[in-house]
Amino acid sequence: MLVQFWFQRSAFIGFETNNQYEVKNSLGQKIYSAKEKNDCCTRNCCGSLRSFDMKIKDNVGNEVIRLIRPFRCATCWCPCCLQELEVQAPPGTTVGYVVQDWHPFLPKFSIQGPSRETLLKLEGPCFACNCCGDVSFELKGKDGGKPIGRISKQWSGLLKEVFTDTDNFGIQFPLDMDVKVKAVLMGACFLIDFMFFEKVGDAKQRNTVFS
Repeated sequence: MLVQFWFQRSAFIGFETNNQYEVKNSLGQKIYSAKEKNDCCTRNCCGSLRSFDMKIKDNVGNEVIRLIRPFRCATCWCPCCLQELEVQAPPGTTVGYVVQDWHPFLPKFSIQGPSRETLLKLEGPCFACNCCGDVSFELKGKDGGKPIGRISKQWSGLLKEVFTDTDNFGIQFPLDMDVKVKAVLMGACFLIDFMFFEKVGDAKQRNTVFS
């Protein structure tokens, strides 16, 4: 599967607004739209740590996926309050969770099923910044081992990174992966972007490719 995921984030005199998204396939055809939902105080006081409900809808306006992110801290010294995202597909039916695993310096996550059973693991680099290169979060089996896919923040070239407001993300996974797990991985991409690549007052358009 190959889809292209566009989202527009705008800011007005330094204030955050709700992120809005368009999900497109490799031909540029829109297949989904998504919009973050929370309040102005939460967006501007909590920044990238903010809680939100995100609704993903098809082209006729039916909500097909909902992402729910509660407020959590972002310090490795509070292992009891790490990042988490719930994925519902369809809304009201939980298909999985993305849960940050405690580690003193590496970003690690568990991809869990609806009963909180660990299905896959994600592991990022020590420094999640893409200075002249991609930032990849390797997707592995629940017991680790050889990578079977990845979520990556892709380097777009110096001129594009510095002088434009476009970012590129991508997901790679086995073609035979369960569609519900793919939905949870989509949620993981959202969470990673909010945690590591979003800045308060930053007006950017991001493109994400799932393959």
